[in-house]
Amino acid sequence: MAANRAYLDHNASAPLVAEARAAMVAALDAANPSSVHSEGRTARRLIEDARRDVASLVNARPEHVVFTSSATEAASTLLSPDWQMGRGSVRMSHLYVCEADHPCVLGGGRFPAAQVTRIGVDRNGIADLEALTRALAAHDKANGLPLVAIHAANNETGVIQPIGRIAEVVKEAGGVLVVDAVQAAGRIPIDMSAGYADYLILSSHKIGGPKGVGAIVAAADLMMPKPLITGGGQEKGHRAGTENLAGIAGFGAAARAVLAGLDEIEAVARRRDEIEAIVREIAPDAEIFGAAAPRLANTTFFAIPGIKAETAQIAFDLAGVALSAGSACSSGKVGPSHVLKAMGRGDSLGALRVSIGRATRAEEIAAFRAALAGIAARRAGKEKAA
Repeated sequence: MAANRAYLDHNASAPLVAEARAAMVAALDAANPSSVHSEGRTARRLIEDARRDVASLVNARPEHVVFTSSATEAASTLLSPDWQMGRGSVRMSHLYVCEADHPCVLGGGRFPAAQVTRIGVDRNGIADLEALTRALAAHDKANGLPLVAIHAANNETGVIQPIGRIAEVVKEAGGVLVVDAVQAAGRIPIDMSAGYADYLILSSHKIGGPKGVGAIVAAADLMMPKPLITGGGQEKGHRAGTENLAGIAGFGAAARAVLAGLDEIEAVARRRDEIEAIVREIAPDAEIFGAAAPRLANTTFFAIPGIKAETAQIAFDLAGVALSAGSACSSGKVGPSHVLKAMGRGDSLGALRVSIGRATRAEEIAAFRAALAGIAARRAGKEKAA
């Protein structure tokens, strides 16, 4: 990231950490990890080391980690009606997702639209557990199992879902739970050994690793979806194709680094609170979405009446501050985000997302203050002119 700019968009992509960069450079000249010669075995060790590091991040078993090209690919793999248990087949007859999920989950993966039910959220963005319970109670198990997919933490608001309670509801209904932990991993503790979920979705570049690498993490290896990509049998047949060795090595190094920094969450939260105090000081009529719910320590999603999010984002960018108007996947679109709509805030002009990290500097927060003050002053000028 440019040293003379303020980068406050970590939820879109966290800056590459030094450990990941070094691991990637070291792996660039490695051989094909599927080769049986000494060079191939050396490359294989790099992958298995990374697998252990990614597993450690969520307290899972290394052999239950499957590397993919992205979290989107991981979601497309897991959100499938067709699963395997040993040599037998298992059918997932219906998918239940949350209205505020990331588009890669909300789209339903390989399920036909008629086999996808969307569960609403309240005004703070928390999933409607009563609606989920009713939907699962009405599920016809004669046709197959229910599959539930939900985000652990929202990419726009940072709101944290009550995954423990959701897991209990899904387990009681005899269902399978997939948790999109892309934004949560490395920002809140996750323990797969404690029944957190049946399957997790992870992304390298959200935790300071390289782009183009994701992972599926399973609680056990008894059942997996039929592969999305078939071919040479890499990743125990779950995901074919020669592994992105440098990317995987960087992912593992980033996982190791972010796990070591989990104890800095409170310091990040203090910076987040400072940013929100600035917003309230400069624009007292601003609304911070999800503020009444548990949130990630690094995320603020706010709107100022009379200011269109896309317009403000451009103004921040011109002032040297990088942030988002919603998620990186939808920030180029006109109109409010689907997350705001799900929260019943569809009349909003959109919102701005500030997302920070452990390395966020005081100068970056100062740049945010100056840019926001300029935007608010222009709004005041327009209101006087009107």
